Amino acid sequence: MNFRFIFYDLHANIKTWLRSPGTVFWTVLFPILLILIFGAIFSGGDEAEFDIVVQDLDKTTISEEFVANLNNISCVNVVELEPGKNVTEFMHDEDKPVALVIPKGFNDTMVEYIESQYDPFTEFDDTSLPFNLTLYVDPSDQTTTSILRSIITSVIYQLNMNITGGESIIGINEESSVGEDFDYIDFFLPGMIGFTIMTSCIYGSIERNTKYRKDGILRKLLTMPITRAEWILSKMLFMLFLSFVSTLVILLVGILVWGISIKINIFFFLLVIATSFLFSGIGMIIGRFVKEQETADMAGGAITFPMMFLAGTFFPLESMPDFMQSIAQVLPLYYVNEGMRNAMIYADIDKTLFFSAFVLVFATVFFIVGILLTKWKED
Repeated sequence: MNFRFIFYDLHANIKTWLRSPGTVFWTVLFPILLILIFGAIFSGGDEAEFDIVVQDLDKTTISEEFVANLNNISCVNVVELEPGKNVTEFMHDEDKPVALVIPKGFNDTMVEYIESQYDPFTEFDDTSLPFNLTLYVDPSDQTTTSILRSIITSVIYQLNMNITGGESIIGINEESSVGEDFDYIDFFLPGMIGFTIMTSCIYGSIERNTKYRKDGILRKLLTMPITRAEWILSKMLFMLFLSFVSTLVILLVGILVWGISIKINIFFFLLVIATSFLFSGIGMIIGRFVKEQETADMAGGAITFPMMFLAGTFFPLESMPDFMQSIAQVLPLYYVNEGMRNAMIYADIDKTLFFSAFVLVFATVFFIVGILLTKWKED
């Protein structure tokens, strides 16, 4: 083995790497960004607290004591909902992933059962057991719902043990808060579409700009009868074509493999168009400042990776600290994800319009800034 060759080749590669300040910068910065982001999301810090909506339709001493026991758990914050209000609408409006409804008869069932155990002349209809509480869950938030489901199950188990010593007289009937039979993949897919469009448009725009600059093509465009706006628009239309291709592929795989249940409407198409223009514009802006083609991928990753994890693509914002949630709400991808979910899953026109408006504003701003910053002359 020629160790001398290995040493000199290694030395040459290190020198080449050090001669590219951009490469060194992004190589060091990228892992720092990741450790800071994931450290902030998953670090210990203050104990996490989870909201659970409770609607007590029984309004008896025992039901109120049951709610109090839930509220006494350190990581649980009970949000009481008055009888008569729609539970699922409240969950959707207030972004609460879990709600528990205690129906009428909760107190009477336990009293009758206890009396039947001590009084042989008291009849009790065992066929009515278990007396089920209704648990509404948001299937898009698997993390929080799993934690709260376990907590509620444990509290009910302890209640059954105290009353019967093991027999289940109180149970849970679980329902989806969306009102339809949706799985997690149905909620994950809109975020995946937004993430895919973001990465393809940003990486594509950055790499194309840096390559054209390095090859001198941008300077040659000065001799052609086209404006910067026309050139940028043509590139963005190409990225839009790729966005629709990737979106179609994701939808087909989701429908054929996972049997997803989604709604395709005019808002969905508008969001795909606006998202493509938005992230193409961001890519054009970044490409203006990335001088070396070798650093293009690192620059794109420094933008897309933090946004991907902070904007609620893979897990809900509620699992992050409050300050991280505030950061997420200024990221364009957050509004893309929420707009897609409300258009394709919830079919909530008001919220779709709200989030789509932000996406359109972002797209307009970045398109204009991209035009202003794009230069065909070298600095």
